Amino acid sequence: MRAIPFMLIIPFLCFSAGCKGQQSMQNQLTELKKRIESGDYPNIDAIVVASDNKIMLEEYFNGSKREDLHDTRSSFKSITSLLAGIAIDQGLFKVEDEIHKFITEWKNDPRGKIRVKDLLEMKSGLACEGFFEIGPDCESEMWETDDWLGYILNIPLRHEPGLNWAYTSMEPELVGIIISRTSKMNLKDFARKYLFEPLGIESYEWFVTPNGGGYAAGSFFMKPIDMWKIAQLVLNNGIWEGQEIVSQNWINESTICNTDVEMSFVRFARTENAKYTTAKYGYFWYRELLQYKNIKTEVLFASGNGGQYMMILEEYNAAIAFTGSNYGNWRGKLPFDILLKYLIPIIESER
Repeated sequence: MRAIPFMLIIPFLCFSAGCKGQQSMQNQLTELKKRIESGDYPNIDAIVVASDNKIMLEEYFNGSKREDLHDTRSSFKSITSLLAGIAIDQGLFKVEDEIHKFITEWKNDPRGKIRVKDLLEMKSGLACEGFFEIGPDCESEMWETDDWLGYILNIPLRHEPGLNWAYTSMEPELVGIIISRTSKMNLKDFARKYLFEPLGIESYEWFVTPNGGGYAAGSFFMKPIDMWKIAQLVLNNGIWEGQEIVSQNWINESTICNTDVEMSFVRFARTENAKYTTAKYGYFWYRELLQYKNIKTEVLFASGNGGQYMMILEEYNAAIAFTGSNYGNWRGKLPFDILLKYLIPIIESER
């Protein structure tokens, strides 16, 4: 039998492996879609996945469509982090600045000693807590007033700034006010000019506060595909189509995430046989170590009630967006189960 030259075997083997990878990806995707449509994963509205800057999966469920605007809830706080970074890049303020410089109502008040960094890390010391029911959550009470800033200005300190993490929407709202006051622009106009227009994000809806500003802590409606753009921007270290939108220094600093939040998103997703570790917090961004079967990797993410996520898998060069309608219950964490059981394997199959 005539020998086959070795150089001819290589393309055949690569082609065969590629076929197997494509088939595996299609099988996993088909199974995932069946589980969502059957209600095993209820109220998942959209999933967008990109690897190596190319969208490989964009699916909509429960009657959702590509053009629909979805409430991002608190995942928008991470966008406020990007807006703060843009403002800091412009020299409008610094993370170590005490906020009495900008919230002049607190100029001679102990609360004026809160630093911008304390706000970004949710360590202001203000007597609010929206995560562990220590209370009050402050946001629900604020929404009942006609003067949101006035309400925030009357919140006392529970402890010294910079000591303890306590989740609340007051900090991002104060950051938004600082951006507005230092830029002399409404936050909506600042975001449109310096973030949304460069990213080609044109269709969205702000919740406007009674004081006339764009709410910086959530209730912002946008397309899932545009949420993906935010994740991709962060994955690309602040670069979008060759243009620097926010500095790599800010991306690095804001996403280090050194503060334990004493809870695991994977645990609440009820993923069997996954190893849990506490999530960590940065400047309105989370990180969590994912450990499941042969997977061991970190995910950087923005999180919103109901299942709104912008996720970055740096090891896989992947950016992901989820929207959902599982408000106020543990199923809002199901995207982490989907990520571990389906999306990471699909990405691996494609790569």
